[in-house]
Amino acid sequence: MDVPTWVWIATFAVTIVIFTFDLVIVGRRPHEPSMKECATYLSIYVGLAIVFGIGVWLTWDHQHGLEFFSGWLVEYSLSIDNLFIFIIIMAKFAVPKELQQYALMIGIVMALVMRAIFIAVGAAAISNFSWVFYVFGLFLVYTAFKLAKEGGEDEDDEFEENKLVAFVERRFPATSEWHGKKLLVSGETAGKMITPMFIVILTLGTTDLLFALDSIPAIFGITKEPYLVLTANIFALMGLRQLYFLIGGLLQRLIYLSYGLAFLLAFIGVKLFFHALHENELPFINGGEHLDYAWLEIPIWLSLVVIVATLAVTAVLSLWASSRMTPEQQDAATGPRRDWEDD
Repeated sequence: MDVPTWVWIATFAVTIVIFTFDLVIVGRRPHEPSMKECATYLSIYVGLAIVFGIGVWLTWDHQHGLEFFSGWLVEYSLSIDNLFIFIIIMAKFAVPKELQQYALMIGIVMALVMRAIFIAVGAAAISNFSWVFYVFGLFLVYTAFKLAKEGGEDEDDEFEENKLVAFVERRFPATSEWHGKKLLVSGETAGKMITPMFIVILTLGTTDLLFALDSIPAIFGITKEPYLVLTANIFALMGLRQLYFLIGGLLQRLIYLSYGLAFLLAFIGVKLFFHALHENELPFINGGEHLDYAWLEIPIWLSLVVIVATLAVTAVLSLWASSRMTPEQQDAATGPRRDWEDD
């Protein structure tokens, strides 16, 4: 897939315009979005992703179109799982409802920039070292095992403040009072002080970067095209803020989501490992020769079928099982309900 330079430039330009417009709208009038507002924006972003995927299909070929849709679905499903942690972060820092979407927006923009760097590094690695697929594959299988093992544990126990945030809190004077969207305020004795908004945004951005350690290898298991990897991440992050408000309560009913995602990560990990064997250059495996077996290359259409079927089965089983549970049993399965879910 040969992507012209002007297409890269246009993609970056359109992405910047969309996120800037969104940020200006949110920043000008901080508020708690209504369900109608969230549904409208989310439908627009999903529609854009579908149109883009069709455009890839028609402009290049159906193979790359399927790769985009598969990668986008994987990134989107992993992003939904990330929302659990975002809810915990908002609760931990007691972020006012009218400021939550602004904090999410800034955090998402930071995450997108850092993911772009990750993607560039990953693309360079796999283009020069075929053995990187072994590393990615084993890492995803390990992550899948860990995710499945922790699937039934309380989500509140999973979030720990990362070292960068802890360092910033220790190093810089901070105020405990909220000052709207401001990141820095003037203190009476300490000069400039960071606000809770600064800490929340830093936490959201760096936390999502940790999630990229799973999602970036996963999407490279779907497509090796850096352009598709980047655009799938862009479209997955575009509607994340609206998704946070739209299905916040529904997340508590997706009690098997971790198991479904664990299966997907394991499937993609095995797919990567098979691809590594097919491209093998390591001297201690098959004498450094490729393993040219047809079954080592799982076709993209089969990957898409597995992804869609897994997400559908996970959602249906989760909603069916949670509907038969008492609120106390749901709390035990997914963690305590958040205060704002009852509003």
